[in-house]
Amino acid sequence: MKIAVVSDMHIGYERFYDDAYEQAREALAKAAEMADVIVLPGDIFDKRAPKPEVIAQALSLFRELNGIEWKTKVEWFKGQGRAFSSAPIVAISGTHERTAAGKENPLGLLALAGLLIDASESQVLLEKDGERVAVYGLGGLSEERVVEKLKELDPKPVDGAFNIFMLHQSIYEILPFDNSFMHYDDLPKGFDLYLCGHIHSRVKSTVHGKLFLIPGSTVLTQLKEGEQEKKGFILFDTQKYSYEFVEIESRPFIVKRLEFKNASIAEIRKKCDEAIAECVERSKKKPIVKLYLEGTFELGGSSELGLRALIMKHAGDAILEMDTSGLKEPEIEKSIEGIRENSIDSIGIKDIGMQLLRSRLKELGFKDAINVGELFEILSDQKTSKKEKIIENALKFLEEEP
Repeated sequence: MKIAVVSDMHIGYERFYDDAYEQAREALAKAAEMADVIVLPGDIFDKRAPKPEVIAQALSLFRELNGIEWKTKVEWFKGQGRAFSSAPIVAISGTHERTAAGKENPLGLLALAGLLIDASESQVLLEKDGERVAVYGLGGLSEERVVEKLKELDPKPVDGAFNIFMLHQSIYEILPFDNSFMHYDDLPKGFDLYLCGHIHSRVKSTVHGKLFLIPGSTVLTQLKEGEQEKKGFILFDTQKYSYEFVEIESRPFIVKRLEFKNASIAEIRKKCDEAIAECVERSKKKPIVKLYLEGTFELGGSSELGLRALIMKHAGDAILEMDTSGLKEPEIEKSIEGIRENSIDSIGIKDIGMQLLRSRLKELGFKDAINVGELFEILSDQKTSKKEKIIENALKFLEEEP
């Protein structure tokens, strides 16, 4: 059989609301054309309590799939989930759909409507032309509960079938920053294929000697560098024990890192503008562009980079996000402290200090109203009785934004 693995559609995701729906629709439509079974490893919805219009979107998508005459049949189902559909569409709940014990979640509503099989903590056996595929599902759980829950459930493969174990969890070997995440070795043995949702980028690994696959999300949500890859779904062939990644049309996401060294504000804006324009030119669809600005801008430059104007300028061409946390102004306090200490090269340091002070005063519009030389001598004179107060006020003054 051919198994389509479509994960993390996040229908109703507010920031890219239309993208979430359109890309989910394309993925499901292509999957239905190419596969004998569709499995969904969690997060069909973006929220555990989606708005009625979001539920309506999901209902329309899965009603279309149920209108198909599937050759694959459901032989049996057992577990805590729900199976009121004869269509071979098997899903588990994700972390975004998880609710308190005893409370309904939106995936359960789709199962109650007979539009898919909710295989959370359940197992379903499917058959086509004599071939049998068994899917065991484990819905998204808190990190503290998942390992104990697996021990309690003790999932077992079905004899004479191709066995799939499907879950929606963080895995330590993929995200090695939290010791509470489950490990590959925690997964049950004896299955032919392991499928996982939750992680939004594609992953291929091996667990207990068998393939472990994550298709990634069908829509951008986190804007991390790993999400620049194409969106789509996995099509797995049980006979050949091989798979392909089927791309869908998705909004381009481009990350660029721009380096600066003592750059002027004008230079920074120009370089950002050019980078954005280049991303727009190479994209068929309005792209999401994330710029990381790193390095330093020139002394005396304003900390207000004026990037909002760039965002407005390109609003019709690109969705922009800018990270300026890596862009620093050389520390004025250290510069002035070095000038005051005057211990390395008296003349050179004084000249630099005078230039810095003169530039800052001119930028603030004082021009010739202040005697720069006299002010500098007051600041650098260690014997001045009012030194501490003057320096404190001067430092505040020098660091003020124009």
